[in-house]
Amino acid sequence: MKNYKHRDDCRLCGSTQFELVLPIKPSPIGDAFVKADQLNEPQELFPLDTYICLDCGHVQNLDIVDPDILFRNYTYRTSSSLGLVQHFQEYAKAVVEKLAIQPGALVVEIGSNDGSLLKAYKALGLRVQGVDPAKNIAAGATAEGVPTHPDFFSSAVAKELRAELGPAQLMCANNVFAHADQIGDIVAGIRTLLAPDGAFVFEVSYIPDMVDHFVFDTIYHEHVSHHSLLPLERFFRLHDMTLFDVERVATKGGSIRAFAQPLSTGQRPRSERLQAMFAEEERRGITQPEIYRQFYKDIEVRKRAVLDVVDRAIAEGKTVAGYGASTTATTLLYHFELESRLKYIVDDNPIKWDTFSPGAHLPVHPSTELVTRKPDLVVILAWMYVKPITAKHGPYMEQGGQFLVPLPALQLIPAAK
Repeated sequence: MKNYKHRDDCRLCGSTQFELVLPIKPSPIGDAFVKADQLNEPQELFPLDTYICLDCGHVQNLDIVDPDILFRNYTYRTSSSLGLVQHFQEYAKAVVEKLAIQPGALVVEIGSNDGSLLKAYKALGLRVQGVDPAKNIAAGATAEGVPTHPDFFSSAVAKELRAELGPAQLMCANNVFAHADQIGDIVAGIRTLLAPDGAFVFEVSYIPDMVDHFVFDTIYHEHVSHHSLLPLERFFRLHDMTLFDVERVATKGGSIRAFAQPLSTGQRPRSERLQAMFAEEERRGITQPEIYRQFYKDIEVRKRAVLDVVDRAIAEGKTVAGYGASTTATTLLYHFELESRLKYIVDDNPIKWDTFSPGAHLPVHPSTELVTRKPDLVVILAWMYVKPITAKHGPYMEQGGQFLVPLPALQLIPAAK
């Protein structure tokens, strides 16, 4: 059974004119780590080819994996990511102050996961409602005092919630606005549920930052859209919505926190910062293919540099391992063709211990075992966390171990051996 479909129109503007700009190698579902008793079950590789719409400039994946496979039994929890809980506490406070949201107002979060952000809003005196399709995580959040509707957000769900709870003064979606194939229906639902003077706030990875920081490994099957502001504004206007402000955020290798309101009833003025970022996207050609063609060439240069070091180590009889059992690690493993070169992976998260990586079935061990297993070289697949990882594993390096950081440029720590 084919568990994905290929769409032939842009999910923002409907155009059928595309160029393939980032031919990322196919991989299994990035977070589909398996137990020993599942090793005989085949894991399908799905395309990750990334295209640009030649009409509106939106960058997107057109091969869509069945959302039920991706999200119904989702294992990622916000609270497991380094720094994200504190980030959301600061985020909630800043948004409430910026938008002058009054106590008792309704906040609805799309893709609310374990309720980390809504807990922060609840602590500020707001009514909260989550929507998340991962039934296991939604049930856990509800049990912890964050009511969560266990389904994908849609215009139909929006009508139900509005009838039950009234209009939302604030709606938010964080690192999930990139996940939905049917994004038009989601924005229609947001427009339905929002109060006339309400606001929609969302955080997504920002594709200029993806390019500048080499965060191409955030291309995985959950992420079907890679956002910039110009295509988003054109899209929002099709649904009686408009952007009015944007902020840069450091999470996920570079993100934006964008603010939208109903076009016909919203009163907030467009910020100078948003105008300046529109102009900068125009200047850089963010909605044109050339910047992504060059980005792919630069990725391939880094891939060859990493493989030169890894293959030399293997030829010398050395053991090479990986550090990081995350979704992004799967993209990096497969695109850099490391899945057949590493012996095993280590990770800090106990949930991943004693599992096997998607597709390649590399065993995952606790990171504390580096000092006992003594691999000669460890490729840091979770390379955005290189500082806390290397700070934590001084004893491994003191006994002769070495870390390889693959991106944004190859680095060996310690440098000399």
